[in-house]
Amino acid sequence: MHTSAAGTPFVRTAALAVAVASVLGAAGCGQGATPAGSGGSTNTVKVTLTDDACKPDKASVAAGSYVFSITNQNSAKASEVELRDGERILGEKENLTPGLAGQFTLELAAGEYNLYCPGAKTDTTKFSVTGTGKSAAAGDATTAQLLKTATTQYASYIKTEVGALVTSTKPFVAAVQAGNVAQAKQLYAPARVHYERVEPVAESFADLDPDIDARENDVPPAKWSGFHKIEQALYAKNTTAGMAPVAAKLLADVQKLNTLVQTETYQPAQLANGAADLLGEVSKSKITGEEERYSHIDLVDFRANVDGAEQAYAPLVPALKRTDPTLAATVTSRFAAVDALLAKYTDPAAPGGYKLYTQLTQADTRALAQAVDSLAEAESKVAGKVVGK
Repeated sequence: MHTSAAGTPFVRTAALAVAVASVLGAAGCGQGATPAGSGGSTNTVKVTLTDDACKPDKASVAAGSYVFSITNQNSAKASEVELRDGERILGEKENLTPGLAGQFTLELAAGEYNLYCPGAKTDTTKFSVTGTGKSAAAGDATTAQLLKTATTQYASYIKTEVGALVTSTKPFVAAVQAGNVAQAKQLYAPARVHYERVEPVAESFADLDPDIDARENDVPPAKWSGFHKIEQALYAKNTTAGMAPVAAKLLADVQKLNTLVQTETYQPAQLANGAADLLGEVSKSKITGEEERYSHIDLVDFRANVDGAEQAYAPLVPALKRTDPTLAATVTSRFAAVDALLAKYTDPAAPGGYKLYTQLTQADTRALAQAVDSLAEAESKVAGKVVGK
């Protein structure tokens, strides 16, 4: 989940519980609803979520790697816990309804952090990290270097994709501002691809994420902006009327994002957590068609999300092969299976090269959900294998 500048929760899955249940059917237990594999980390912070707060079993820990194991004890008001460094979200677990549990893994340096659970009576709890600790895989110099290389490679990938996002958004915005509906529709999918590829680390974009990518009802109407507001005008109303300032803001926001990612850094667990959470989101909520509810180019987004998750995972593979070669083989094979399944839905004549969501059957969406969910389950174990023990 992300929040708007006003602190309003940005919930991608609002009002979708019934739809998800009917579409997924036998998709199985979800990555977001059950604990991920604990992997190699031996340090655990247990967080209990209630209507009152999100309380850790310890308020201060020594620097190092930790599994944040979160249980929603009984809260119907809060369903998410984030660990924040200022406004930056380092890790999160969402969609935790009463009785469910989940976790994320992070390596933490000394500093003051906050556990944030939007909707709880006290939504912020201070969390301190002291000392110097050891860096990820510090006992194995080769693995440590591989992980350092992985984060550097991924940062370069993010810069490239966001640069491409700016480039592809400019002509889209120009078409909207010129009132050219047909051209704007043609340019919509190519711009969307680049944003969907960087979503594994969208939490680090802070308020720029909802500003660029919020769907209708994700934020208050007065705060709604970005791609999907323009999508609604183009596809539901077949007009660009009133969209010129929205388009101008969209371009300004992606340009701000481009500036932000030039200096952004990442950690190995962040890559793994982000990939797993994004895949879980695809298999649970995006599979219902909520992502592109007016244009129906959902499969273009699915393809881009899987590509983005794979690009977050791929740099970690050399290190993962040293820490858990079996898991590395499993995740790699499940990515291949999803790739093969998505290939069945290509359509060169369609926007973005994939069939429209409205052309899919329930059997199609169930198969996609099961394949991506299986991948998300395996990917959720990676974070625990790429941090220090």
